[in-house]
Amino acid sequence: MNLLEKLYTFIIFLAVLIGIGIGQTELIRANAESFIVPLLVAMLYITFLQIPMEELKKAFKDIRFTYTSVIINFVWTPILAWLLAMVFLGDNPALFLGFIMLMVTPCTDWYLIFTGVAKGNVALSTAILPLNLILQVILLPVYLLIFGGTTGVIELSYLIESILVVLFMPLILSLLTKMFLRNRQQVRDNLISTLSVLPIIFLSLAIVAMFASQGQLLLDNLDVMWKIIIPILLFFIVNFFVGQRIGKVMRFSNSDRASLCLTTLARNSPIALAIAMTAFPDQPLIALTLVIGPLLELPILALITQLLLFTSRKRNT
Repeated sequence: MNLLEKLYTFIIFLAVLIGIGIGQTELIRANAESFIVPLLVAMLYITFLQIPMEELKKAFKDIRFTYTSVIINFVWTPILAWLLAMVFLGDNPALFLGFIMLMVTPCTDWYLIFTGVAKGNVALSTAILPLNLILQVILLPVYLLIFGGTTGVIELSYLIESILVVLFMPLILSLLTKMFLRNRQQVRDNLISTLSVLPIIFLSLAIVAMFASQGQLLLDNLDVMWKIIIPILLFFIVNFFVGQRIGKVMRFSNSDRASLCLTTLARNSPIALAIAMTAFPDQPLIALTLVIGPLLELPILALITQLLLFTSRKRNT
């Protein structure tokens, strides 16, 4: 874990404050929005470049772990997210949709760090990563239409445009880059290593730009943001026990159970935030929900890793 990764929560929070601060200047507020999409495209291009797509077939070598995590992530979790959103956020369409987007997109990076800390099966978690990425890219628009179609927030034309520009363009560019460098492994590894710190920087700059252009809306709606905390906490509590129970039923080892728990809990995917910023430019509360999510999630995951270590020790004694 490098220094930027350790400071991730602080950096995101600082980006929000800087954005609101510089957004008080009219010239910056009027032009900040134009920087959001290019920064997000660059961020996702480098993120996709780091995803080991060539290892996708490894996910299917442990078929029990793969189908278990896929069912939890892409069948059970969307249903749970919808139920929690209906109960706690049904009267606020923007928060409702932001919460859905946060919870239906599994993490594609950070959970590996926590898996290692929790003594989980990092190799297995790495193998499932490309499959999680592909499925969330395919299914996110489906979830938005199914669960968010009645909110009145979704405009199909904006959604399609943002998916094509923000998701598929950087994904295709990353695949082309890998194809071009497939016989130059050392060059590719050096390139990925050199660029590895940039996604956090680009994401932070995009958040600065978003809050510079729309920060006033946050200040006007601080009273409603507490509503998102309860369903986020309930999501992690419920899914933690679901993952532990299913891992026990499937007779996974301690390390595999830790991997299952973290790959089905971690949510801070940049994909959902990129879509929110571009598909819903007039609804910054949706993106705000996706920013608040990681601020709460990272301390929760740190606590869960310690809990997993404790329960693993108890099983071994």
